[in-house]
Amino acid sequence: MLARLAAARLAGLLVIAIVASTVIAGLIVGAQRDDNAGPVDLIVHNAKVYVADDLGTMAEAVAIRGNKILKVGSEREIMRYRRPQTTVIDAKGAAVLPGFDDAHASLVAGGLARDAVQLFGASTLDEIRTRIENWIAARPDAQWITGVGWSIDAVDEPTRAQLDAIVSDRPVRLLSQDGQRLWVNSQALTLAAITRRTASPPHGTIVRDRRGDATGVLTGSAVSLIDRVVPKPTREERAKALQLAIRDAQRQGITSAQDLGAAPGDMDLYDAARDAGLLGLRVYAAVHGDKTPASDLDAIARRYPDDPLLKTGVATVAFDGSVESQTAAMLSPYSPRGSGDGDAHLTAEQLAALVATLDGRGWQVAIDAAGDRAVRTALDAIGAAVKTVPGGKTPRHRIEGIATVAAEDILRFGALGVIASMQPLHATGDELLTWTQNLGPERSLIGWPARSLSAAGAHLAFGTDWPRLPLAPLDGLRAAVQRPDLHAPEQLTLKSAINGWTSGAAWASFDEHRKGRVKAEMLADLVILSHDIFAGPAKLAAADVAMTIFDGKIVYRKTS
Repeated sequence: MLARLAAARLAGLLVIAIVASTVIAGLIVGAQRDDNAGPVDLIVHNAKVYVADDLGTMAEAVAIRGNKILKVGSEREIMRYRRPQTTVIDAKGAAVLPGFDDAHASLVAGGLARDAVQLFGASTLDEIRTRIENWIAARPDAQWITGVGWSIDAVDEPTRAQLDAIVSDRPVRLLSQDGQRLWVNSQALTLAAITRRTASPPHGTIVRDRRGDATGVLTGSAVSLIDRVVPKPTREERAKALQLAIRDAQRQGITSAQDLGAAPGDMDLYDAARDAGLLGLRVYAAVHGDKTPASDLDAIARRYPDDPLLKTGVATVAFDGSVESQTAAMLSPYSPRGSGDGDAHLTAEQLAALVATLDGRGWQVAIDAAGDRAVRTALDAIGAAVKTVPGGKTPRHRIEGIATVAAEDILRFGALGVIASMQPLHATGDELLTWTQNLGPERSLIGWPARSLSAAGAHLAFGTDWPRLPLAPLDGLRAAVQRPDLHAPEQLTLKSAINGWTSGAAWASFDEHRKGRVKAEMLADLVILSHDIFAGPAKLAAADVAMTIFDGKIVYRKTS
């Protein structure tokens, strides 16, 4: 009897031991499966991978499973995940970065502008003439001749007569690089019914000659006098423009875009594209905080909550203009002596009230402020709103299009948690001469102070400002690290500049937990360049986009 009991007890202990060992083995296998189970869909190796973190971390390869990064590490670590079904991409020693996040663009407007006369880089009136004539030759039936990107530096005093000499039988509408000046011919003025008696609107100017006739240049809000008579694109044309914009963005290595110029109806286009599986980049779209009723803001926020592909949450406020057009609000008058000090669209009290309202409703506020007076007033408004936030939490409000900042205001960005959203191509653009002349030699030295802002603790977010400037983040990256001699003290290190186009931009849209860095569990959005840009300025200058990976899939591959 005792022997049978002992045997039974021994058998029970053996069963327990077997079960325990099975459980332990299962846990071990389960832990191993975290990395090894299931297919590894894509590997990028033989690369100079920049993680885009604060430490400047580099790696050699990336493994992707589904739409997320599985692991980042050495060549040996990553290649062990290779399976027969794995797509393996040899970067050939080139740089691999997080996909570019364009923190300031207008996608639908940019897609529509693709069909306009491209005047970027045209440095003389003759070159502008040639580009217009070539455009007309390709589109002889166009009702309007529209163009983008002309430089104030290219033509000393643009007039309607100059455009009439090129085109006299149909209207011409050319928008400057800074987006603040419209140059038109006589046909356009006639269609808009602009005469000697037409008053300039608030915050806008119809430039006139000594006789009181319109010269053909309109600035600020006066641009709308022409735009109201320009034929509006249909919904189908806008939807097509969005797809063209997405394709262009993918070619440039852009996997996310923050549409700070979204027009009414653009959110519906994005939503329809998402539903159709055609939204090939991540979009953070803005609403016009200074034009949208509060009740509508609440409804929009509920309809487009936080989502990895499409969301809103940022409200824009147009506060001033540009230095080039002398419409940016400055603390001191422009040069030469006798010039004004720019134009703020709201009083300080109006801006503070608007920011407080938007902040109170949970919106991130993005204030367009180029001049140092506009920047200071924007910081004051944000500072007043931040004081009312329970628990002292600082929201990530933004100042867009920063061109000049008073030295005493630099530190306030970091203290208030304000994001400095800048467009580096403006610092090397075609209008730099006019910009410098308008500010004078002393103030010109403090233009686009990216390095100073970063050193003061500000988060930098970089954008292209498309379609005012080209959709070219790589050119913007080069502009941030290779500033003209006058502004060389404000140029950034390469890694800091990359952060502005990636992790910094992700921070600006509250997405740092899922994108903007090359690390495990992040969304698999990458750009593979043609060269190792960390190997020196020559490699950076020669680099272009070789491949774009979005959501774990190759969406663009450069063909030789």
